[in-house]
Amino acid sequence: MRKIISFMHISLDGFVAGPNGEMNWIRVDQEIFDHVEKRIGGGDTALYGRVTFDMMESYWPTAADSPTASKHDIVHSKWYSEVHKVVLSKTLEGTNLPNTTIISDNIADKINAIREQEGSDILLFGSPTATHSLIQLGLIDGYWLFVNPVILGEGIPLFTGIKDKIKLDLVNTKQFTSGVTELDYVVAKQ
Repeated sequence: MRKIISFMHISLDGFVAGPNGEMNWIRVDQEIFDHVEKRIGGGDTALYGRVTFDMMESYWPTAADSPTASKHDIVHSKWYSEVHKVVLSKTLEGTNLPNTTIISDNIADKINAIREQEGSDILLFGSPTATHSLIQLGLIDGYWLFVNPVILGEGIPLFTGIKDKIKLDLVNTKQFTSGVTELDYVVAKQ
């Protein structure tokens, strides 16, 4: 069965965005982009909530077309156009977007059906609301966290509404020159 890995930038105090969704505190640079590109390069499925999907759709399909496109823009735009996108949304209606599946109900059953298909890990990008739903359904198999050296004090937490303790095993760490630290966890087998 394919695993669902939550990919998220997070503050030291556990927030994924400021109180109004601000993400201007996230540190990214070419070193982080290169590292992420290696890991997601073989990925074939990306999972998004509607808000994150809308943000991605507004930029990545044409990002490589700009005369000032960075290496990251070119590589990620190509990956984004090829990857199968799964969107959790109660408001997004059937769309004609290529390579996109929208799930609006029976989330656990439909996600598990996708997990049973051939392919690599399913990467859940950003999308705190979708992440909260999948945590509550017990569908997240790992967390790929980029801890940014900032304390926000308030905002949108990554972990909320947890009913039962979730034990994790640390499988990788990496320190970047920007001060960001990657923590890669898998959910421990019970």
